[in-house]
Amino acid sequence: MYLRYLSKALVEAGHSVDVISGPPYPHLDPRVRLVELPSLDLFANGLLSLRPRHLKSMTNIIEWTSKLTGGFAEPYTFGRRAVKYLRGHRGEYDLIHDNQSLSYGMLEIQDMGVPLVTTLHHPITSDLRIALNAARNAWERLLIRRWHSFLNMQKKVARQLHHIVTVSDCSRQDIARDFGLQPAGISLVHNGIDTGVFRPLPGVTRKPMRLMTTCSADAPLKGLRYLLRAYADLLSEFPELELLVVGTPRPGGHTEKLLARLGIADKVQFVAGISTEQMVHYYAQATIAVVPSVYEGFGLPAGEAMACAVPVISTDGGALPEVVGDAGLIVPVKDAAALSAAISALLRDPVQQRELGARGQQRIAESFCWHVCARQMSDYYREVIADANG
Repeated sequence: MYLRYLSKALVEAGHSVDVISGPPYPHLDPRVRLVELPSLDLFANGLLSLRPRHLKSMTNIIEWTSKLTGGFAEPYTFGRRAVKYLRGHRGEYDLIHDNQSLSYGMLEIQDMGVPLVTTLHHPITSDLRIALNAARNAWERLLIRRWHSFLNMQKKVARQLHHIVTVSDCSRQDIARDFGLQPAGISLVHNGIDTGVFRPLPGVTRKPMRLMTTCSADAPLKGLRYLLRAYADLLSEFPELELLVVGTPRPGGHTEKLLARLGIADKVQFVAGISTEQMVHYYAQATIAVVPSVYEGFGLPAGEAMACAVPVISTDGGALPEVVGDAGLIVPVKDAAALSAAISALLRDPVQQRELGARGQQRIAESFCWHVCARQMSDYYREVIADANG
C-alpha cells in the first residue's frame, strides 16, 4: 500500500517513478512503471516448486534453503537481485528509495554512489517480541526466532545507512532503541491516506449497530482477540450488535478457537479478498471503526476509517495516538474491558459519533493525505540528492 500510494502521489507531483519489486507484485497506478524481479516466491508456490534450472542461481539456492529451514530470506535475496539490476540501470535514476528491505544489497547500492533513502516503517523487533509473548511453547518460540533471523542483517545494515526516514515519531523512538541509532538521525515523513479513494459515501446508509475492524485475524500484533472479547461482552447490552472483520482467520488457529470459546462464531462476519472500493463501502455502513492493535508503526486502518468520516476507537498501541489525536477515542492496549466501555458509550451517543467522524475526516485531509506526504518526501529527496552532490 505504501508503494502504491506514495508512487502515485509522486507521479501526480510531477516525478517519474519506477517501482522495482519481487513477487507478490504491487498493484500500481498505471502511470508508474513496475520493474519485476522474479524470485522463487516459495510462500506462494511451496518448496516443491524448485526445478533444476533454478539451481543455476545462487540467490535461488539461498532462498530455497532458508525456507526449507524455517527462515525468511526474501529481504536478503531481493537485495542481491536489486544490485544486479541496478548495476545495469544506475544511470536511469536520480535516487533509490528502499522500502524496508534493509538488505546487504542496499549497502552495495549506496556504495555505487547513488543517493539512497530507506523507509523503516517500524522495527520488526516489535513484531518479534509480541509473537514470542503469544507463543504457546518452546518449539513455537524457536520457529518464530528462526523466521525473524533476518533481523540480524537489518540491524547491521541500518547502522550503516546514510538516510533513514520513518512514518511516525513513535517508530523513530522504537527504531533508535532497538537498532542502536540516534533519533535525531532518523527523518520523519508521515504516511498518507488517499482521500480521493477513502472518503464518505453520502448515498450509503450507516447500519446503526455495525462495528468494523481491519486486521490480520491471527496476528497477535493486531489485537483482534481483545476486540472479540469486548464484542462478546457487549452482546448482552446490545444483542443486535454486528462485528465485521476485514481479514481471514486461519483454519484451526487462535482466532477460530477463541470464537468457539466465546460462543460468537456465528455472530462475527469475516470478509477477505475485497477491493478498495468495497472496503470504502463497508466503512460507509459502519457505525464505529475499532482499531485494537497492540502496536502500529503508523496506523493506516485508523487513518482510512477517519478519512471515511467513521468515528474511531483505537488503542494507544505504537503510533496510533499520533494519527488519531483528539479526533477519536483512545483506550489502553490489551484491555478488552476498556474497549467494551468505550464502544458502549459511543453507541449510546450519536452526537459524539457525528462529531468524531467530522473531526477525523478533517484531521486526515489537513495532515495525513498523500499530497502532503508526497510534498514532504520530495523535499527530503532533494536534500538527500544535494547532500550526495555536495
